[in-house]
Amino acid sequence: MEIQFLGHSAFLIKGSKTILIDPFLTGNPQAAVKKEDVEPDYILVTHGHGDHLGDAVPIAHRTGAPIIAPNELALYCSEHMHVKAHAMHIGGGYQFPDVYVKLTTAIHGSAVIQHGLSDYLGLACGFIIKMDGKTLYHAGDTGLFYDMKMVIGDLNELDVAMLPIGDNYVMGPEDAAVAAGWLGAKTVIPMHYNTFPVIEQDPIAYKEKVEKEHPNMRVEALLPGESITL
Repeated sequence: MEIQFLGHSAFLIKGSKTILIDPFLTGNPQAAVKKEDVEPDYILVTHGHGDHLGDAVPIAHRTGAPIIAPNELALYCSEHMHVKAHAMHIGGGYQFPDVYVKLTTAIHGSAVIQHGLSDYLGLACGFIIKMDGKTLYHAGDTGLFYDMKMVIGDLNELDVAMLPIGDNYVMGPEDAAVAAGWLGAKTVIPMHYNTFPVIEQDPIAYKEKVEKEHPNMRVEALLPGESITL
């Protein structure tokens, strides 16, 4: 399995199926690819903010890949954007062909904002993804919450956790280091930082802190376009 960081919170995961998460590519100064470059089987979207929903709709139109998202966002994409969508909600899981997806809590909002108007879209989420014998966790946009330990970490043997570190809108590096310890993933990938000035962070400092506190844990501070193989 290959996990490629596309910048911000976007990832392309290639295994038995190809999964695209939060494809904010157009307008993203750090984006490693263009929306025309990806061919996903599934598109996972954590919430409706433009830096996460991003190019999900045009990619879904072009490829036919379903958007998998919390209920309100999935219905918005289906009814207003006329794309295939699979609606889920927090705590629910579903076995797609070759891929299991479960939605987790994320402490954050969700809305599509256009022309100064906001369509509220319920709850944001994170994702637990199981494919090819590996278990991945994409936290989405979130602050620190104790269910990262009691529900997500204790009930799953995580191979990879993708965690925001940008602060201001999400966890900062200190809280994200606590989250890494609670989750106990073998590998942690920081995300949601340095795209905009307000979320500038030093991922190498985060890597050093987490690996010092948890010597058996590996932190991969990937540059946009870089990938790891499991």
